[in-house]
Amino acid sequence: MSPMVGGLRLNDRMPDLPPDTSATDTRATDTLARVNELLRRHPLIDGHNDLPWEARQQAGYDFDRLDLSQRLSSTHTDLPRLRAGGVGAQFWSVWVPSTLPDGTAVIQTLEQIDAVHQMVGRYGDQLGFARTADELETVFASGRIASLIGAEGGHSIGCSLAALRMLHVLGVRYLTLTHNDNVPWADSATDEPACGGLSAFGVEVVREMNRIGMLVDLSHVSADTMRDALRVSEVPVMFSHSSAREVCDMTRNVPDDVLQILGDKGGVCMVTFVPDFVSPAAGEWRKEASAAALEAGVQPSDHIAFGAFAAGYRKKHAKPTATINQVIAHIEHVRDVAGINHVGIGGDYDGTDELPLGLEDVSGYPRLFVALADRGWSYLDLTKLAGGNVLRVMRDAEAGARALQATRGPSLATYEQLDGASAQARR
Repeated sequence: MSPMVGGLRLNDRMPDLPPDTSATDTRATDTLARVNELLRRHPLIDGHNDLPWEARQQAGYDFDRLDLSQRLSSTHTDLPRLRAGGVGAQFWSVWVPSTLPDGTAVIQTLEQIDAVHQMVGRYGDQLGFARTADELETVFASGRIASLIGAEGGHSIGCSLAALRMLHVLGVRYLTLTHNDNVPWADSATDEPACGGLSAFGVEVVREMNRIGMLVDLSHVSADTMRDALRVSEVPVMFSHSSAREVCDMTRNVPDDVLQILGDKGGVCMVTFVPDFVSPAAGEWRKEASAAALEAGVQPSDHIAFGAFAAGYRKKHAKPTATINQVIAHIEHVRDVAGINHVGIGGDYDGTDELPLGLEDVSGYPRLFVALADRGWSYLDLTKLAGGNVLRVMRDAEAGARALQATRGPSLATYEQLDGASAQARR
């Protein structure tokens, strides 16, 4: 007999309801109730949310002006809607523009980290800071939303392994190796190749991340950087907010060969909701807008400048929408290629202007899970998607760090030492 989880046997199918001659609405209501109970018992862990940058832009981190305890019209995220969405844990992105000089990028990243700590402290009755998988589960069990930090882009460490270690001390638990632009030691998916993947220093960054227990995040990086990082990483890696390239042919998405290696090596791909990387039609629109931006002298990799350009471009060129079913196509593709133990959710709320119909803000996750249940996803599979897979990857990285710290100390290598003449040529 199979074990019981959340009142259902693990091999039970969510939509297998008792015979009902009433309307479909009754069955849908029952499925939604089961989904809400699942999310009450098992943490939904979203891999990426850019609310800290919105707090900076809209209110200078003043949470009197941007009061998250109220339902807000200027963001995708607030505490009432996080509760409605059943979110149990959130990786808050401390992104800063990749066009900033090294020193400025590090300073602004520190300001972003401070903002997350201030936010969690202010709303301590509803949020709790977490650095480990165990702490995440403890906060969730207390009825609060576990808050973790991810730094989005290697420019946030300024080519310094010491800066990397200090971000970890401050609570950062993943580093996305690049954002839209290359860093000196790693190639981005949306820039011209310079390193051919990871440089020698880039390899050392990954090794040091493994040693300190910081997850390697491969969203935004080139396919060659993905392959290099998977080859050299000694623990499982993650994609905090990426979708499947086979379903939507964008360089920001993950090719099938990488998904296969990711599954073999125990990692997780957290599928994003950004329409440009979900809907093939929206992806084509972005390619056309990017070409138009280049003609106008705007770099498509410049997130802020391109965002302003795209807002005007949309007035003359309607942008296609994305749907929940298209998000599901990515989730199921990652499941089919990498395996059910290697898929998660990374919505990228407040990091994009548009979102799929039905997933317009953080309250929409139950709709997605109901749709998956209606497609035959089991209770156990939904718990893995929600957060079980991410918790496993976190624990694997934590255990790997403990083992590595017993055999090697902090790396004192520098960018100049490892990349030598090629470093000077690229700078």
